[in-house]
Amino acid sequence: MQATRQIADLKSIQDSIVAKRFDDALVDLAEMLRSDPRNVEALYMNAVCLRYTSQFDAALECLDTLKAVAPEHGRAHQEEGHTYRDWGRADNALQAYARACRFNPALEASWRGQLDILRRKGLERQAIQVQAQLEHLASVPRPLIGVMDLIAQGHLLKAEEICRQFLQKVPHHVEGMRLLAIIGLRLGVLDDAEFLLESAAKLEPDNNQVRIDYIQALRKRQKFEQALDQARHLLETSPENVQFKSLFAVESMQTGDYETAIRVFDEILKEIPGDPVTLTSKGHAYKTCGQYESAVSAYRDALAGHPQYGEAHYSLANLKVYTFSDEEIRKMQVQESDRNLAFTDRIYLCFALGKAYEDTGDFATSFEYYRRGNQLKKSQSRYTAEQMSRELLAQREVCNAALFERRSGAGHGAPDPIFIVGLPRAGSTLLEQILSSHSQVDGTMELPNILSLSQRLRRRGRQSTASGYPQILAELSPEELESFGQQFIADTRIHREAAPFFIDKMPNNFRHIGLIHLILPNARVIDARRHPMACCFSGFKQLFAEGQEFTYDLDDVGRYYRDYVRLMDHWDEVLPGKVLRVHYEDVVAELEPQVQRLLDFCELPFEQACVDYYKTERAVRTPSSEQVRKPIFKAGLEQWRNFEPYLGPLKTALGPVLDRYPVARSQ
Repeated sequence: MQATRQIADLKSIQDSIVAKRFDDALVDLAEMLRSDPRNVEALYMNAVCLRYTSQFDAALECLDTLKAVAPEHGRAHQEEGHTYRDWGRADNALQAYARACRFNPALEASWRGQLDILRRKGLERQAIQVQAQLEHLASVPRPLIGVMDLIAQGHLLKAEEICRQFLQKVPHHVEGMRLLAIIGLRLGVLDDAEFLLESAAKLEPDNNQVRIDYIQALRKRQKFEQALDQARHLLETSPENVQFKSLFAVESMQTGDYETAIRVFDEILKEIPGDPVTLTSKGHAYKTCGQYESAVSAYRDALAGHPQYGEAHYSLANLKVYTFSDEEIRKMQVQESDRNLAFTDRIYLCFALGKAYEDTGDFATSFEYYRRGNQLKKSQSRYTAEQMSRELLAQREVCNAALFERRSGAGHGAPDPIFIVGLPRAGSTLLEQILSSHSQVDGTMELPNILSLSQRLRRRGRQSTASGYPQILAELSPEELESFGQQFIADTRIHREAAPFFIDKMPNNFRHIGLIHLILPNARVIDARRHPMACCFSGFKQLFAEGQEFTYDLDDVGRYYRDYVRLMDHWDEVLPGKVLRVHYEDVVAELEPQVQRLLDFCELPFEQACVDYYKTERAVRTPSSEQVRKPIFKAGLEQWRNFEPYLGPLKTALGPVLDRYPVARSQ
């Protein structure tokens, strides 16, 4: 009822704006914002009215509030551009319009705003590029412009509906196919997205944007060799194109060819010396293959000419073993306090400063930066703890003992996969490094296949009369379960070498152990578990590349850990013996007995290399990459206690789960 009234009030205010009764609209908006100061639409309309009444300072202040609530609100950045333009500050307007187009490429007014300013400044080269974007938009059917706008706003299901309706009327429209694929990538339906983009690339082989998006889809599906082939094709069509060179270097890195990646990055740097993006990517390549000093040097070079480039600051922090100097901390503070710093750079800097002050022992300041960075990340997220709790409860309700008894003997019998599940920062990388040091086990990475299958099943329920996921698991035939298992083995073959067993360490697969057991009944599952306070706070401190949105709030991460424990208790009950639980503290305290326990569970003979795991030479792509290349250490077990005065919300959210954890043996 209240929401309906608010919509009516906003419509009335909008009518006042259209009628140019700005003062009346401002009065109504002030009343609405008093009761709901974070109302995005009200803040936006308020800024528009303030601009039209030439209250430019107040308009920008209102837009700052709006961007704090919705950082990637394209129209907020566009309105900022309009405000600066009307105030006569062309340079600021140009920057704001460019940000608006980055967040929402459907905003024609922002493209036109850029074009006008660029031409007045005589910047014809940039103007030609913007004109090309406007011409492209003009060629796109209006329904698809609407789809682009909805994607930018995060309304993916509505965008999908409109896009599908359009494609029913105009089949094989390449831009429609591309946009539907982008929606699929955002929703995690990776196989459909890949198929759409592959088909679109065949229809228009010279459409570079389609091929770039196709590379992204292949990368997300971890089909790195195919992605590299596509990147090579692009580069062959235009050998001097710096963007294509960068894509080729990145895909070379993904396939493990770090030598080629670094060589191509160096070629790019000859053309655009000091480019921070290229230097940071080069640092990532060095880091992944264990060249610590070279990684540090590359990240520092990135910052030498671009001290505001947040990712390079954070990349140094994310080495874990790197310590910032006092001067580096001072420079980061100067950058973070800059009002005009880009939103993403501010996030990176907050997490980097959190790590920097933690190392100095100033835990109060450290926590404040971690809190601020997480708050900024959470403002971009649509994650809700309530929704996640409902999803995990559904797993417990559907995947019961009766279901597994009915499907006994179904699925694909391959014993190859070893799934390491749990929460991030719980020690899964350490367990993977131990097991992958065995001659019969291939280490891979966090494979997306199970999550992608769960999304396919979820969508199948939405698009037919079938039940949703996980309810649909009870309806799958033995033949389907067998087929899904075979497909998993076939699709993951690309990540393996010659060993008979391989590891999938996607931590969130704990949500889908029921699905895993149904399609791969002989797969082994290892639950990497760590003290709840240590694990949750370590996640809170970590800026993940994507996913793991539950880590941006202490209450959210505590509830997630609690729900995870409940679900793992359920799997223990309905699938006794399926899961081996390994506590991180036990591995630290008694390495060799725990290694033996792991190998016994996997039915593997003992090999000393598993105890000497840190000597294993392999690429490690997780935040723990530097740590697992060193002998095991105990110093990190109790680090969370330095922040205990600030972790009350986490303790409350964990509740009884905190009390039942088997605390590590004497340190």
